[in-house]
Amino acid sequence: MMLSHTLPNPLIQFLWNLFITIAIVITLYTCNFYYLVILSRQQKKSNSVELKETPMVTIHLPIYDEKYVAARLVNAVCALDYPKEKLCIQVLDDSDDETYDILKSLVADYQKKGFDILHVRRGNRKGYKAGALRHAMKFAKGDFVAIFDADFIPPSWFLKKALSYFCKPEIGFVQCRWGHVNEKYSALTKAQALSLDFHFLIEQKAKSNTHLFMNFNGTAGVWRRQCIEDSGGWHTATLVEDLDLSYRAQMKGWKCVFIPDIVVNAELPVQMNAAKRQQFRWAKGSIQCAIKLLGDVVIKRVPINTKIQAFVQLTRHIVHPLVLIQFLILPILLAAKINLYVISGLPLFTIIAYLAVGPVAYVMIIRELWEKSWKSKAVSYLYLVFYSAGMSVNNTIAVFDALFGKKNEFLRTPKFGIIKNSDDWRDKAYALPFTKTTLLEIFFGVYGIIGMFIAIFSNNPIFAPILGIQVVGFLYIAYLSISHSTFKKSKSRNMPVRTKNERMANTYYKAALAGIIGLIMLGVVMAFEEYNTAVYPLDEARGILFRIQTAADPQVIHTELKNVKEDLPKTGNPVWIFPTDSTDFGKIQEDLNDMISTVDKISSVSPDSAAYHTGMYNIHMMSDVVIRNIIDATPYMYVSVSNILFGCIWIAVIIGIFAVLKKKRDRLQSFEISE
Repeated sequence: MMLSHTLPNPLIQFLWNLFITIAIVITLYTCNFYYLVILSRQQKKSNSVELKETPMVTIHLPIYDEKYVAARLVNAVCALDYPKEKLCIQVLDDSDDETYDILKSLVADYQKKGFDILHVRRGNRKGYKAGALRHAMKFAKGDFVAIFDADFIPPSWFLKKALSYFCKPEIGFVQCRWGHVNEKYSALTKAQALSLDFHFLIEQKAKSNTHLFMNFNGTAGVWRRQCIEDSGGWHTATLVEDLDLSYRAQMKGWKCVFIPDIVVNAELPVQMNAAKRQQFRWAKGSIQCAIKLLGDVVIKRVPINTKIQAFVQLTRHIVHPLVLIQFLILPILLAAKINLYVISGLPLFTIIAYLAVGPVAYVMIIRELWEKSWKSKAVSYLYLVFYSAGMSVNNTIAVFDALFGKKNEFLRTPKFGIIKNSDDWRDKAYALPFTKTTLLEIFFGVYGIIGMFIAIFSNNPIFAPILGIQVVGFLYIAYLSISHSTFKKSKSRNMPVRTKNERMANTYYKAALAGIIGLIMLGVVMAFEEYNTAVYPLDEARGILFRIQTAADPQVIHTELKNVKEDLPKTGNPVWIFPTDSTDFGKIQEDLNDMISTVDKISSVSPDSAAYHTGMYNIHMMSDVVIRNIIDATPYMYVSVSNILFGCIWIAVIIGIFAVLKKKRDRLQSFEISE
């Protein structure tokens, strides 16, 4: 258990209690993942039976503005090794762009080839994907419904193999594993791929092996039609209609099965802003489902561990705001001299504990899951650490949006048909600009850098790398968010010429990028200047005092004490919220004057006298006291009134850049609509 020194005031006491509470909660969520790891190791093979007769199946393909991947999906579905007369393919097209024309032509071609394929259009996007699925159920045929999102590529044998697992009448849906056609495209795709693999190979497998509730992942799966209808159908109240329906189905008594051997390849988001949009939707939707469903889960007659695991799954995104709160509190506690070591006075054990609970355990899991390719997956885990840390700002906003009931449009994750590493997406439509969330990510990155300095100067350097991981994550996410909003000029003659509006958008994003980079550079210069004028003299004074502790010549000590007085401020207290006497520079100057007076007195007595030795002992003891006082004051020099004022101005300017950018973007969108 963590130990602490005497807490100096009620605010620090509250922050300490909050910090410890959050640490316990995060640890419990982490341990729950390892519990699922143990469950996933159970060798329980799902039963499958050979199909004696071929059932009628409806395939739903919900699509909205996916011109780069829509045709690929339809072609893959029509290539399924399944009798045409037993397939009903419904292309649920809510598109507003040329995707409509692509699908209309493609569907017409397959209709001529004898396929039962429909191009389903609604008059509006009410309910978004859930609304499209609910609408399509009115025209569904047969007892089974398969669903594929636009970026998925089902293998030809998918249906026959997936349907074979409906060997019992109580099985409501079969979820298959997601594969990744572009996993090796970038560090971003490698991190996302590993995160999804953990979800499927550990979480989904563990729940499928037991009686725990498992979620449908929205695609690459097959539902029993009776299960959908018995569970109330598709609801539009949340952003994750798949999680909502799967929980309602299991509370009705339906069973679910995850099949890791059936892998359906899909395209991972290659643009950071697209990945953030996807994570936002998943995080907000999970909390919405928690608000909607947890009450029913509590009163249902299901095992207690099923209730606990349902609570953990639906609320796990609450960890993101908790991580941010802990990140904000940590530098304050370090500056207040609170001992945060796992065992008091043993910093090495603290870092060992962090490594054991995190990286070491994950690498062991990776070695077990990927025996031959575990080293490359371990590198991907490094990317995932920074990706997950940086994404906490984006997901925290999503959590608060859900808690406060803010309504959001279902914003799809744009895909660009990226498969090969040589494929480029930057000149394609659907690329997203960075949002105001990027401002917060930059803020947390800068705050974390200050926190690292506080950790070092408060003699707690063990926490600097812990803060540093999050700092790198925040700045990495912010950098990619901005750089992925600037688009290269087309070098191919076959590429379409960009419109005036697109060129204007590119110019604005480049200008915004230059402005933000300029502000960051200004912040670095100002921070260095502030360190040189406010913090470095304190470090120099401490160095001189350390020399005084080993000096024996009164004249040398007198000169050195004069230099210390020059280095330190004459008056003032950097701890301007809760000031203490130990950090009052006026009192420190008085202590230095007393030391000079003592030196002057003993300079005239014999070095062999008792008075001389007593005086030197007092000087050395006072030097140690002043050193500790300077150490206490140093972290607070970073949070002076002038620094806070500069930080507010700095943030206000960045907000101004975002405001101008948003105004221009809105104008461009209005131009596009009018065209």
